[in-house]
Amino acid sequence: MKIGIVCYPTFGGSGVVATELGLELSKRGHEIHFITYSQPVRLELLSTKVHFHEVNVPEYPLFHYQPYELALSSKLVDMVKLHGIEILHVHYAIPHAYAAYMAKKMLQEEGIYVPIVTTLHGTDITLVGNHPFYKPAVTFSINKSDAVTSVSESLKEDTLRLFDIKNDIEVIPNFIDVGKYKHTFTDCQRGMMANEDEKIITHISNFRPVKQITDVVKVFYNIQKEIPAKLMMVGEGPERKPAEQLCEQLGISDKVIFFGNSNEVDRILCFSDLFLLPSITESFGLAALEAMVSGVPVISSNTGGIPEVNIEGVTGFLSNVNDVESMSKNAVHILSDEERLARFKQNAREEAAKFDIHKIVPQYEAIYKDTLQKCMVL
Repeated sequence: MKIGIVCYPTFGGSGVVATELGLELSKRGHEIHFITYSQPVRLELLSTKVHFHEVNVPEYPLFHYQPYELALSSKLVDMVKLHGIEILHVHYAIPHAYAAYMAKKMLQEEGIYVPIVTTLHGTDITLVGNHPFYKPAVTFSINKSDAVTSVSESLKEDTLRLFDIKNDIEVIPNFIDVGKYKHTFTDCQRGMMANEDEKIITHISNFRPVKQITDVVKVFYNIQKEIPAKLMMVGEGPERKPAEQLCEQLGISDKVIFFGNSNEVDRILCFSDLFLLPSITESFGLAALEAMVSGVPVISSNTGGIPEVNIEGVTGFLSNVNDVESMSKNAVHILSDEERLARFKQNAREEAAKFDIHKIVPQYEAIYKDTLQKCMVL
């Protein structure tokens, strides 16, 4: 199949998932066309099976906000006609499904029919999409898609609760390439991050308010009072500075490393003993899954799709949002006993294997084939 993929090309979960999906589909013989405003961060290799088409948005003084949706719709029309793209897979209802539908209608005027598969990732539903300004457009975009998937059962339920959806929604969870996490790093490299007697605690995110970054610091503060430890903070965003200031106030700046965005996440996770994810909400919890595949137990909030990934008492523990004391207690419980820690680490690896990319991607292929067959009947 010739598949067009539209996504945000950033470090965020939806962009990572869309990029990894496209790369894996190309390995399975499909021709993939990424269509977005810049090359996705994990799209390292272009080939005869993987192509990137940049959406340019001309700047005009007339527009206070540049019309990306219009530019994207036009680019989609051009790429479908030029490369014979058979199906569009868009990640996020707005603006991507909305723009794809406009492209679809323009193509129909020329006798070309291209179906749309829309994958819902979370922010397009629970935060932005539910705003009264956008709700009608989101509802329209989902209902006009030829197939709709969500990354968790929780997100599906939220979508059906918040919007008047007529379409079926199929849950296809996010995935991980287990084969990429067969680490060969040495213990001496671990020594660059922490002393031999110290546990390594990690948090990875885009440092937005929803991630509860200061709660990460507070939980770590409680941990290090009982167990020698270092905190690795990976990511960039508006909450980084408040977190740095809190570290100074608590007198733990020497125990916390802020990496910014990093391409060495696998190396950091390889040496980590515990992962903290106290988010207000997560549609899935991809960061938790990436930690688990590296054998890192997870201390998280009990919200959104996280409980579908982090299994209570097996791969880690779940607490109510903002319950720093509970998260701290659970963290110390895991870290204070080496046998217990080893058991949680093994459980984390085994649970993560259920989300291996080779088990999940065929589900998307089935969606594409089914959608194309239905469109042929129409």
